[in-house]
Amino acid sequence: MTTTSTAPVAGSVDRPVTLPRVVVAEWLKFRTLRSTLIVLAAAMAGMVLFGAIIAHNTRNPAGLDPEDVVASGPLQGYYLGQLLMAALGVLVVSGEYSTGMIRATLAAVPRRQPVLVAKALVFAVVVGVAMIAASIVAFLVAQAFLSGYRPTYSLADGSTLRVVIGTGIYLTLVGLLGSALAWIVRSTPGALVAVVGLILILPVLCELILPSWGTHIAAYLPTGAGASFSTSLRAPDALSPWAGLGVMVAWVALGLVAASVILRRRDA
Repeated sequence: MTTTSTAPVAGSVDRPVTLPRVVVAEWLKFRTLRSTLIVLAAAMAGMVLFGAIIAHNTRNPAGLDPEDVVASGPLQGYYLGQLLMAALGVLVVSGEYSTGMIRATLAAVPRRQPVLVAKALVFAVVVGVAMIAASIVAFLVAQAFLSGYRPTYSLADGSTLRVVIGTGIYLTLVGLLGSALAWIVRSTPGALVAVVGLILILPVLCELILPSWGTHIAAYLPTGAGASFSTSLRAPDALSPWAGLGVMVAWVALGLVAASVILRRRDA
């Protein structure tokens, strides 16, 4: 009489899907996609380069606008950085939809939500560290250049550290907002239009169409909320720095919650 062994073949046992394993998988995707690394490197280099250029152009403070001579002046490269981070946030999600890889990803993780959480965690950690580092380097490079021309700032001066780190945090949150919109729209062009409209066009429209109280509304939009904790000069209708950070985080949280609901209900 022969018996059939029921022992599992080595390597054939499926390990349970856990969030840490999904995070590792998403990290591998992030660091092996050339486009994401190029965009992230461009954003970091752009922050430092713009910081040096702004420092060179503002070395003589006579006749300059107030925002050019405060501690956050050299960090104005974030205007370009926010576009790159928005694009990066969109690409890490929509890229899988455009290639069809999302079907394999969701087949491997049937509950789906861990994929969204893992992507957001990897993005927040990697991009957060990168953009905070780029903001610090841009600030220090600018101050080193300006030291021979006019009074400079130190990271220990008042709110300077909050402004410098806040710039990196703002750029990271913009990227996460782009990711949330990409989960919702599932199209690279559509998500890019949506995030650019939200961070650049909508604030301007509010002030043009509703001149009496449009600025109050704009303060609660992502750009206005972000500026409240990432710039040294506070606009008349701006939120307090910590309130602005809370509003910006709320935008991202709402976007990711909406994305989670849609991801659970829609087919890939």
